[in-house]
Amino acid sequence: MKILVCISHVPDTTSKINFTNGDSEFDTNGVQFVINPNDEFGLTRAIWFQEQQGANVTVVNVGGPDTEPTLRKALAIGANEAIRVNANPTDGFFVAKQLAEVIKNGGYDLVIAGKESLDYNGGMVPGMLAGILGYNFVNSCTELKVDGTSATAAREIDGGKETVATSLPLIIGGQKGLVEEKDLRIPNMRGIMTARTKALTVLEPVAANNNTKAVKFEKPAPKSAVKLVSADNLDELINLLHNEAKVI
Repeated sequence: MKILVCISHVPDTTSKINFTNGDSEFDTNGVQFVINPNDEFGLTRAIWFQEQQGANVTVVNVGGPDTEPTLRKALAIGANEAIRVNANPTDGFFVAKQLAEVIKNGGYDLVIAGKESLDYNGGMVPGMLAGILGYNFVNSCTELKVDGTSATAAREIDGGKETVATSLPLIIGGQKGLVEEKDLRIPNMRGIMTARTKALTVLEPVAANNNTKAVKFEKPAPKSAVKLVSADNLDELINLLHNEAKVI
């Protein structure tokens, strides 16, 4: 089984976020980048298939040379090889077109992408990929088993969980639950050294339109100061909850 894991290069959640150029562009100065958490769950599941079923795992990213350390980390975790499409991932459709070309040329049986990236939270790419390629698609996937060309997947739905049976080729939009957080892999020294010798192929992008454009970013409003109310002053607490917080 050939597995392709789509990797987004995103800011660490502890990073301080700022914008430049009239709040129209993300300021990368001083920001540490990591593997998108939803993609990391998918990568760990792919490594499980590698270890248990002999799957070959390739990771792919659409981005500039600055994303290569993130791909090298994925190789250190256990991926067999990596591909970088040399383009700026400014639009979901553009990214989906680049990934679709990689999938068509690579003949992958299973494509694992995160359901969304934690920077833009667009949630568009996995579904667009399935539409472009005509592959089966399961979004918000929390469980995945593959037996030959058959697959069983579970996904979150409103108020519960749905289990579906499908077949390969398959694209999933994975999330937390695909593996447990305790099972996420941390690269060890051997993995880091081995990653240096693994193939990282750079491809030039295919022609595709950018159908959307970020016009402006806006940070959430600062939280107001905390008001402390005496435990004996229930009337004041009720007044604040009713007239100020408007929750009762």
